Amino acid sequence: MGYLEKVDPRIAEIIRAERRRQSETLEMIASENHVSSAVLEAAGSVFTDKYAEGYPGKRWYCGCENADAVEQLAIDRAKQLFGAEHANVQPHSGTSANLAVYLAALKPGMKIMGMRLDQGGHLSHGLEINLSGICYKAIHYGVRLDTETLDMDDVRRQALSERPDILVAGASAYSRIIDFTAFGEIARQVGCPLLSDIAHIAGLVVGRVHPDPVPHSDFVTTTTHKTLRGPRGAVILCRRQYAKAVDRAIFPGIQGGPLVHIIAAKAVSFLEAMRQDFRDYAAAIVANAQALAGELMGRGWRLVSGGTDNHLMLVDLRSRRADLTGHVAATWLAGAGIIANKNAIPFDPRPPVEASGVRLGTPALTTRGMRAVEMKRVAAWIDRVMMSNGEDSLLTTVAREVRELCGQFPIPDGKQT
Repeated sequence: MGYLEKVDPRIAEIIRAERRRQSETLEMIASENHVSSAVLEAAGSVFTDKYAEGYPGKRWYCGCENADAVEQLAIDRAKQLFGAEHANVQPHSGTSANLAVYLAALKPGMKIMGMRLDQGGHLSHGLEINLSGICYKAIHYGVRLDTETLDMDDVRRQALSERPDILVAGASAYSRIIDFTAFGEIARQVGCPLLSDIAHIAGLVVGRVHPDPVPHSDFVTTTTHKTLRGPRGAVILCRRQYAKAVDRAIFPGIQGGPLVHIIAAKAVSFLEAMRQDFRDYAAAIVANAQALAGELMGRGWRLVSGGTDNHLMLVDLRSRRADLTGHVAATWLAGAGIIANKNAIPFDPRPPVEASGVRLGTPALTTRGMRAVEMKRVAAWIDRVMMSNGEDSLLTTVAREVRELCGQFPIPDGKQT
């Protein structure tokens, strides 16, 4: 590990432990992925030293010519990748990006309409204890009880009744295609802008395996990790008429100096996402998710909405284990080397800290080169673990088998230990 080992051996040791953990476990959290060595190198570059408040050509500090070059390249690549009129590549997170859009488009107290958090939405879509719900009046649409999917006629009726000042499309735990065309039509009927939050599905959008929100939206936000397979961060895309307002909302509105090293890593990931092999990767994510879903359902587990169209699925644990909570199931899975997360299911009778479901995703496994054959093995392990009572011997056995599989599919570009 070079200098770090000499300067701070304890941190070096923890980093090695994290590399080993990632290498020897199956990362099935739908919002996580494994970045390339090129992205890692850019993120760890000397740009971490540079303060660059402002935008290319309009910085507060001197010495920003190289920061200007890297940020402008990231902007140009983001616009090209998504087909957007304007891009701001400075947001530190998806929540920051959404808050900046609200600041650009709304006045405090105006009305946001987004998806319910407990039915698949995100906290930045108006949760009462999030800034989006504190500064703005939030109302929410949800899924149907019988299908557990969005009914766009219901969304339309509610939007026309409530007349929100901005309509938010997008989710963090919704396994079906989002109809951005219908959302755009509803927003135009209401007379409000549409914000499409594609943090989870951005890689699927640019990989052309999910409908594109950009032509139908006034604003599009996305994280750059998850399916896009870049560094942790975010991007705002918008129509040209909102460009100045968005840029002002980020700086000086809610952020100070940008993280230029992360912007450099974003630029690298945008270039990677333009390639044909990334489109193949996006298609494989969906194929893997559907293979995993089919195998789990074949073993008797009920999936919310009956399956998946994207990279994730929600397993209703009550379908086979009425006593099992998402919290306990995720803990057992982690003990077996399968990293997932507890998740509420629509109309969940349990509190969120317990939950009745687990959320599973395939982006990281797909990055490692796993395909449908491996998804069957993974489903069998998940079934064994969740049908157990968390016995140490079983978890140890599955963890060993998981490590053996991981050894056959090392994390690409030499990241593995």
